[in-house]
Amino acid sequence: RLKLPRAARLQFLAGQYVDILLPEGKRRAFSIASAPSVHEYLELHIKQVDGGGFTGHVFSDMQLKEILRLQGPLGTFLVRRRSERPMIMMGGGTGFAPLKSMIEELIESQDRRAIHLFWGVRQASDLYARELIETWSEQHPEFRFTPVLAEPESSWKGERGFVHEAVLRAYPQLKPYDVY
Repeated sequence: RLKLPRAARLQFLAGQYVDILLPEGKRRAFSIASAPSVHEYLELHIKQVDGGGFTGHVFSDMQLKEILRLQGPLGTFLVRRRSERPMIMMGGGTGFAPLKSMIEELIESQDRRAIHLFWGVRQASDLYARELIETWSEQHPEFRFTPVLAEPESSWKGERGFVHEAVLRAYPQLKPYDVY
């Protein structure tokens, strides 16, 4: 979570991202995982990458109250509010972040369209937001969740393989849906 300065409020739409500006003109893009109604901080989901310059800094060297420069909001990956069609949302790994923002915003706005979230990860331990997702099921009567594991343990009873393949198994015809 990045705490925003009191004088600066970042207005964004669910699904957008920010670029973290690094030295030497480099930048790293991260989807905003917090809902637009959260004003105190930005939540980003960052995977630790071996040998990753920025992620190495985040997980090993970053200090509390360190100042980061960012640019944003950026992007047009947004929920189509005029549509009444049910939604299929699919993401892999930390690609869950913009979907989290969208789903939280949809729940807050009391949007009642059906939402089916497919989240693909390698193993069950990579489903880092399972408890949160369970609360969404309690808050939204038309919310469904399907985790998809690429390298499941032998005891796994759920969907296996790539997340897009699981979506197509569940919905061979995508035309009636808004797919994110």
